[in-house]
Amino acid sequence: MSALSVDQKSAVIAALCEGVSIRATERLTGIHRDTIMRLGVKIGHGCAALHDKLLVGLQVSRVEFDEVWSFVKKKRRNMQADDPDTVGDQFIFLAMDSTGKAILSWLVGKRTTRNAINIVSDVRRRVVGSPEISTDGYAPYIRAVDEVFDGTAAHGVVDKQIVVVAKGPNADNYYARETLVKVERAIMSGAPKTISTSFIERQNLTLRMSQRRLTRLSNGFSKKFENHCAAIGLYVVHYNFCRVHETLRITPAMQLGITDHVWSVSELLKGAMSGLVSEPETQHGRFRVIQGGLSD
Repeated sequence: MSALSVDQKSAVIAALCEGVSIRATERLTGIHRDTIMRLGVKIGHGCAALHDKLLVGLQVSRVEFDEVWSFVKKKRRNMQADDPDTVGDQFIFLAMDSTGKAILSWLVGKRTTRNAINIVSDVRRRVVGSPEISTDGYAPYIRAVDEVFDGTAAHGVVDKQIVVVAKGPNADNYYARETLVKVERAIMSGAPKTISTSFIERQNLTLRMSQRRLTRLSNGFSKKFENHCAAIGLYVVHYNFCRVHETLRITPAMQLGITDHVWSVSELLKGAMSGLVSEPETQHGRFRVIQGGLSD
């Protein structure tokens, strides 16, 4: 990996961020897939540190929370009793600024109350004041928002009721045919002006389309939890700093005032690998990816 030029590394990272698989990247660049894997993991970890340093002291008016289902190594129906929490279903928790379209925080782990509290707590450390918050019908968010923001945040819940109209081919109803029958909005605290998770749900599609690991019914899924987290860390920084949003016409990081230009992939590499990023004036606790966790 150390023998690669900056242009070669940039080509690899750009391909990985555009949904290209590792083996396809190998064919396109002529670089061995093991080298591509090691580079992606290293840059992914560096991007997580970069995100932690730069996205602090943010002025946002609304935040939306949601989770994206994924899995590592095996699906739930193939799990064994002695499998660790880093195997099987892994939910990607995301928090998004609905105005600036930036991903404020992310977390990979089991869908538990503990992880819901962790993602809300991390957002609290990054934003100034108490923005409006919209979440889906996942009940632990209610407790998390109330505890972390001490009841000062205007919190609304979007509860979508879905019914199964055709069962799936397996006993656990994987790939069952479902339809949306009702959408209810409820105020949990304060007086939110808008209760919606539309932007974060659209972000979920962008994430799934940009990461080959999240493509359904393929063999490109993650086999290691560490690599899975690194891929999400890489995606988040690339999305915030390098990708021009079609509505904003600038990157989300530019909209938040974090940077004044669109980052190139080589700039992302430099920031992630060398750590040449100025420390923010106010230090915040480092955000850690939670590896699984017991259900509360």
